[in-house]
Amino acid sequence: MSLISLEETITIALSVKDRHISAKWYESMLGFQVIYHADEAGWSELQTKTSGVTIGLGEHTKPEPGNCVPVFGITDLDTARQKLEQAKVRFDGETDVVEGMVKTATFYDPDGNALMLAEDLTETDH
Repeated sequence: MSLISLEETITIALSVKDRHISAKWYESMLGFQVIYHADEAGWSELQTKTSGVTIGLGEHTKPEPGNCVPVFGITDLDTARQKLEQAKVRFDGETDVVEGMVKTATFYDPDGNALMLAEDLTETDH
């Protein structure tokens, strides 16, 4: 049994210089489909060919190749974070919230690999 209960979704987050150019590349090269562009958040998301797996493109002025962060969907980020912190899991700062969109928290595995939890705030049943 795990400490927290994840949803059946994963977003693979990549840093890119231009989300719109990168999204077109993923569409034409791999057949992925744009779900949305959130220009105010510097974020785009594409549906892969695998159910429950999306690619997230975060815009950065100097992206570092190899910077890939798996983002796990979760229904209650605050409770999950509390449980992980009690188990001495290290987080990278405070939880980030984009009102009406998403709540995220980055944390690290024992080898320092970054992972992220994301709670969808767009649904009205929260």
